[in-house]
Amino acid sequence: MLAGFFQFEPVFGVVSSNLDTIEEVADRESFDLLVLPELCTTGYQFVSQKEVRDLSEPVPGGPSTDRLIKIANKSNAHIVAGLAEKDGKDIFNTAVMVNGSGMVSKYRKIHLFHEETLWFTPGSELPDVVDIGSARVGMIICFDWFFPELTRILTIAGADIVVQPANLILPYCQKAMQTRSIENRIYTITSNRTGTEERGGKKPLTFTGGSQVTDVKGNVLISASANDEKLQVVEIDPEQARDKSITPYNSLMDSRRPDIYADLLGKK
Repeated sequence: MLAGFFQFEPVFGVVSSNLDTIEEVADRESFDLLVLPELCTTGYQFVSQKEVRDLSEPVPGGPSTDRLIKIANKSNAHIVAGLAEKDGKDIFNTAVMVNGSGMVSKYRKIHLFHEETLWFTPGSELPDVVDIGSARVGMIICFDWFFPELTRILTIAGADIVVQPANLILPYCQKAMQTRSIENRIYTITSNRTGTEERGGKKPLTFTGGSQVTDVKGNVLISASANDEKLQVVEIDPEQARDKSITPYNSLMDSRRPDIYADLLGKK
């Protein structure tokens, strides 16, 4: 299958223009699975709760989800994107997976980073592993990478690929995702954004780009620079993620010791 990312710089607050950019680029490429950045329709550096609420929308049923479904339909593909989701009084930092028929799955970010804690309600449910036909896919969002338990849980649930919409400003994640691939023998797709946001007199946030796809041995198959606006795809074989053999005597899943881990976790 062809899987990859679209790395770009969203214009803060101009949702329709950001969706136009996504559609224009997606129409020029072929892919089976495409991952877009976190909060890719709104931008990231909010300055007030009103601003967050005004830019958020229902998921599904909001204009961004509806538009992404149309783009996925034209491409006959699955698309993963980060959105600001409104649900009653709560606003969530959410990743959605859509195809041409509608929304397939959504995940509300569990581990909020920095000022996200001012604007968003943390998610309270684990992401699903979704069978899209050619692969089984699980979603995390940006700072979730810091907590390897989540990627391991998705692997145990059968994920071949873990996708990561991101707005990364710390320099460590891309290397860490290589490790997530090695320790779980899965593919990962990180779609980061580019550019700088400096709003409301706050300290500027410079995003690190470096979107990438890693294979089951942690090799970087494709990657972008810190500043490229680029859609890149690569052919991957999800079947490779189903072979958890490390040596003739060690299988990743069979070598685990949950009998011991459970006791340690119980002690926190």
